Amino acid sequence: MGEKTILLIGTYDTKDPEMRYIEECISAQGGNVLTMDVSVLGDPTTPTDISKHDVAAAGGMTIDEVIALGDENKAFRVMSRGAATLVAQVYADGKFDGMLATGGTMGTDLALDCAQALPMGVPKYIVSTVSFSPLIPPHRLAPDIQMILWAGGLYGMNSVCRSSLSQAAGAVLGAARAVQRPQRDRPMIGMTSLGSSCLRYMKTLKPALEERGYEVAVFHSTGMGGMAFEKLAGEGAFCCVMDFCMQEFANMLAGSLVSSGRDRLTNAGRAGVPQMVAPGALDLLDFAGWQDIPDQYADRSFHEHNRLIKSAVFSAKERRAAIREMAGRLKQATGPTHFFLPTGGVEEWDREGQEAHDREALAAMVDEARNVMPAVASTTEIDAHINDDAFCEAVLKQFEKWMNDGVVKAT
Repeated sequence: MGEKTILLIGTYDTKDPEMRYIEECISAQGGNVLTMDVSVLGDPTTPTDISKHDVAAAGGMTIDEVIALGDENKAFRVMSRGAATLVAQVYADGKFDGMLATGGTMGTDLALDCAQALPMGVPKYIVSTVSFSPLIPPHRLAPDIQMILWAGGLYGMNSVCRSSLSQAAGAVLGAARAVQRPQRDRPMIGMTSLGSSCLRYMKTLKPALEERGYEVAVFHSTGMGGMAFEKLAGEGAFCCVMDFCMQEFANMLAGSLVSSGRDRLTNAGRAGVPQMVAPGALDLLDFAGWQDIPDQYADRSFHEHNRLIKSAVFSAKERRAAIREMAGRLKQATGPTHFFLPTGGVEEWDREGQEAHDREALAAMVDEARNVMPAVASTTEIDAHINDDAFCEAVLKQFEKWMNDGVVKAT
């Protein structure tokens, strides 16, 4: 198995006993520890492997200059920048296998940047007094981050916070030992979708593409899934993307909390990855199940999926706007882009007789796409529903063309 090294990040001036306790827990389980101090004012009882001076320098200032800012928020912005830079560099040098950071709101803010600096598959844990809090917006979360509440950890050691800290130490070391990092021995296709009650093209496309020698990863487009998809697309992990579910994208435009961030529908294009795109579920606006429905949506048709999520139906005007925004983002792509337009519907609940069906709004979306997409991407119009066989047949036909033309890497 080999000994694994955990990068431990924290403010050693105020949390020295807690940080040393975590070090002991990891060492007792046979792991190694690489320590990083992100304090500003004070010093640890014994030197850390990466000092606050190193962190400040990586952030573009000396620690004295950081202190001279005279503002805790401004100081920690510099330290966050430096810490994230060092985390990426030290990981690239092969110095650690997993990350564990601790903090209140300040430390958590910094730790979130550090987690974002690491590739997917690298264990990344944060012990925080605000774990799972609505204070943390979804776009700040690395797609595979883990958080543990620092219960009883505001000031000083006690048996309650030892429970949190020891769990975190065991979790990150165990993850570093057990993780199987994503392999790239076969070309991978990234696909977005929803559960098969709403969208089900992946049931046909995944085995068909695997038969052609490709690995297929299907991402659940309910927020975090889209973040993972976008991060991997930006890293060049995919030979092609089939981005057929736009629910997160529409949510983002409408300000829904069920969003995967402002960069949705941009990273594959920026990286030059061949992309196939369709407006799957572009008609639905999601709310958390516990939310009260805003007054402006009170008269809309609704689909209550379960106790966690419910959806309103977008109007014709809103769908047109979403299509235009899609076109604007696709226009920036540096690689091949192909748009599929299923004129018969974009998710299962919008079929005639279902609760999200709106013939006029669907027609408006189709009309807008016909007007704006041909100038942006090659387009295939399909006289069928997105869940019909005809959609999958059209996708596979275009994929075969890209394979034959050398657009998509062959297996």
